Amino acid sequence: MASGYTGERRTHLEALAEVLPHHGLVSRMVGNDDPVLWVWDPRTGRQTIIFATPSHRGWTFLWSPGGQGSVDELELTAAALRQALDMSQP
Repeated sequence: MASGYTGERRTHLEALAEVLPHHGLVSRMVGNDDPVLWVWDPRTGRQTIIFATPSHRGWTFLWSPGGQGSVDELELTAAALRQALDMSQP
């Protein structure tokens, strides 16, 4: 059964997915009841999974290793993802 947040979570992840190509990144939504965004850099082959979760400031994107971004700052979040995928180790 999907949580009450599934629709809002999906909306935030889809909004992020729309700006990622402008930063050279590719993504795909995975998961049905608990959607996450699989993001990769086609140049490096490095990838991560993005979670959207409610927080005390609204909604936040989280990714490994230790990355986070605001749903209200999609361009900054996409730039941080790009940097994380450029710097991460294989």
